[in-house]
Amino acid sequence: MFSRRTDLPLDADVFGRFLPWIIAFMVFLAILATAGTFVLHDSAGRWSAGVTRTLTVQIPPPAGDAATPPAEDARVVEALKVLRTTAGISRADVLDDARLAALLEPWLGPSSVVAGLPLPRLIDVETDGGVDVGALRQRLAAAVAGISVDDHRVWLDRLIRLVAAIEWVATAILVLIGLATVGTVVYTTRTSLAVHHQAIEVLHLIGAQDTYVARQFAGRALSLGLRGGLIGLILALPALIAVGYLAAHIDASLLPKVSLGAVQWGTLAAIPLVAAAVAMLTARITVMKTLAAML
Repeated sequence: MFSRRTDLPLDADVFGRFLPWIIAFMVFLAILATAGTFVLHDSAGRWSAGVTRTLTVQIPPPAGDAATPPAEDARVVEALKVLRTTAGISRADVLDDARLAALLEPWLGPSSVVAGLPLPRLIDVETDGGVDVGALRQRLAAAVAGISVDDHRVWLDRLIRLVAAIEWVATAILVLIGLATVGTVVYTTRTSLAVHHQAIEVLHLIGAQDTYVARQFAGRALSLGLRGGLIGLILALPALIAVGYLAAHIDASLLPKVSLGAVQWGTLAAIPLVAAAVAMLTARITVMKTLAAML
């Protein structure tokens, strides 16, 4: 298959000249879709690990002296008593004004602007995963008026479902890319068979088997597939690096971290090889079936 010897002028076949560029485009799209799936999957895992066992307790801003430190607010003290006596809660810390201002700075601006706003009291709670949030919410409401409990698992579940849906869409795109590649190779191979029909008949007359002809077409498809896959990889790498650079310079904590591990980079590098193998197998199968139907 890897031999340079061929009895068919496939290198001069005009119908195969555009195949590497089509494969390059397909590989480019496949690499981008796969890389995006990797990033989303890893980000969902980090989000899940970070907030699955955390709660946020919010107390309305004080009606009187707003300068009272959060830790000295009687309502905060009462809420802490409830939290620290609840089974399953391992930590309950009050966020001071400086930390709260730092959290709001990306959206509201410098801390000097945030300082003039009536800010709620926030308590960061860490659990072991076995807390009855509904019962805890009732106990806190009975102890402190207007208190609320934010269970991060609610929006996390919605986020994970959204990420899963996007992953399914990306997988569907990869399947469509594969089908388009297969269809293109089938069309190109059949066209080339029609062009070289007389030469193939001469080879049959002198004793050549269908497998011999199929190996020549498969070898040609493998060569074109490797060439196109390499082009697609070369085009995709700068795009991935550019996206990672832009994402790293965007100050938004909710955006996923665009980074890939060694195994993921290896998977992306293997996509051109997979595309070339698909082209080779498709060409071989197409030639065998077509020649069987001709005889």
